Amino acid sequence: MIRTHTAGSLREEHAGQQVTLAGWVARRRDHGGVVFIDLRDASGSAQVVFREEDHAHDLRAEYCVQVVGQVRVRPEGNENPDLPTGAIEVVADRVEVLSESAPLPFPIEGNVGVSEEARLKYRYLDIRRQQVASAMRTRSKATYLANEVMHELGFVYVETPTLTRSTPEGARDFLVPVRLQPGNWYALPQSPQLFKQLLQVAGLERYYQLAKCYRDEDLRADRQPEFTQIDVEMSFVDQEDVIEVGEKLIGRLWREIAGYELPLPLPRMTYADAMARYGSDKPDLRFGQELVEMTGYFAGTTFRVFQADYVGAVVMPGGASQTRKELDGWQEWARSRGAKGLAYVLVQEDGTLGGPVAKNLSEDELSGLAAKVGAKPGDAIFFAAGARSAARDLLGAARLEIGRRCDLIDESQWSFLWVVDAPMFEEDGEGGWTAVHHPFTGPKPEWADNFQDHPGEALAYAYDMVCNGMEIGGGSIRIHRAEMQQRVFDVLGISKEEAESKFGFLLEAFKYGPPPHGGIAYGWDRICMLLSGGDSIRDVIAFPKTASGFDPLTSAPTPITAGQRKEAGVDAQPKADAPA
Repeated sequence: MIRTHTAGSLREEHAGQQVTLAGWVARRRDHGGVVFIDLRDASGSAQVVFREEDHAHDLRAEYCVQVVGQVRVRPEGNENPDLPTGAIEVVADRVEVLSESAPLPFPIEGNVGVSEEARLKYRYLDIRRQQVASAMRTRSKATYLANEVMHELGFVYVETPTLTRSTPEGARDFLVPVRLQPGNWYALPQSPQLFKQLLQVAGLERYYQLAKCYRDEDLRADRQPEFTQIDVEMSFVDQEDVIEVGEKLIGRLWREIAGYELPLPLPRMTYADAMARYGSDKPDLRFGQELVEMTGYFAGTTFRVFQADYVGAVVMPGGASQTRKELDGWQEWARSRGAKGLAYVLVQEDGTLGGPVAKNLSEDELSGLAAKVGAKPGDAIFFAAGARSAARDLLGAARLEIGRRCDLIDESQWSFLWVVDAPMFEEDGEGGWTAVHHPFTGPKPEWADNFQDHPGEALAYAYDMVCNGMEIGGGSIRIHRAEMQQRVFDVLGISKEEAESKFGFLLEAFKYGPPPHGGIAYGWDRICMLLSGGDSIRDVIAFPKTASGFDPLTSAPTPITAGQRKEAGVDAQPKADAPA
């Protein structure tokens, strides 16, 4: 037997027992001929004590060892109340080195700063660290709970293909060459969207899956080319039914893991309201500083910058005390986001308004400005002007930056809400329209008959769950009627031939009595990150990639040889009679 007990399970009631432990040397402390080590395994750690000349002269950090000894209560005054095993220690009779460890690339114990690239390159060592291992276990517990909830609600777990055909879902596909059909390619799924709708046609009615998804997207700090979502689809439902399931799932996870009771039903906010008040479709409600629209206030202004389709403002508490360098830094910050800059007015302690913008405003505009935006003496007022969407985006980002810089966000608080009634379509920049969600999202019932006549105003039957300023889930009621689907394709400029080429198998299935259906997908990595208190989804993925998609552990992606390229048919032209 390798061990009789786990290190973290030992307590005072084990005193006097002979035990065999196995694990890693976490710490070593020499005290004049007596050596103490902390022996760590997956359950925790226990202190082991022995005389150096007997056993310990070769032991080093992260050596894998077996210890045989007797449990005893620690001498009075030597207890460690911060450890579950802090009342006992094991007096070693025998220590065997099971395997040695090379010098470590970074310390396992303690919160020593380590570069992310080093952590990912030696991820198997990184996971030995308590906070990383804890995040892995939190993810595991969340997975068990999610499966339990969905089983209780009568859902059927179905795995959908990861080798499929390319379908447009908003990002580029990862493609896989097919050796047996040179010149033809599989695509890795961006989501199981079409398959889960087919399962509704198939009559399963309640489907879910922890699905691997793949998207070849542009670089972003907290994005992975492969990620996991918990995918849900239901038949004969409306928005309220899907929202109820989502609240039960998330409510159970937060109750049992975070110890937080969701205030159900969760509050709801329309997309239009979220954009107007917070400049974001995923507003963080843990602090105020709402945007104030100033378009009407400056309707007659002579200041050319504010002669725009939209003018908005956000207040920075205490911002008037910033140095010129700090104020210039805001301009650089705005330019890094693609804006020309960020106009500002400073409210001095005596109530007068200063800064370059104030010199261009009339007396009337100056006299009511602070009251209009809710600014107090000592505050700064930031402005954005221009196209409504771009200006709101900039102010929404500025609001979040203000929240961080001014320490306005209560990190101990949870803030959940649903954002509903998003637009069905948005302009594609080329005179046409694109789907805000995807082409199979249905319109709100009141827009069912005429969305095609007012695509810029039509609202989608869609809903997103937001937590602490992050979208953690989103879904919609789908289109199940062929003529409505064709009207959507017409708005998007998708011809019948193109639709048949891209979605033919789904459209064919929809000829056979498709039920009304809808669903939602939750970003599983993001949920687990929030539950474990992490800052990045990489914290809860066992072997993640960097922001550039590189894997420091395996050095993937790597080139392939000429032989592999030829065998896979990478450069082959498909035969004319090959399947489409």
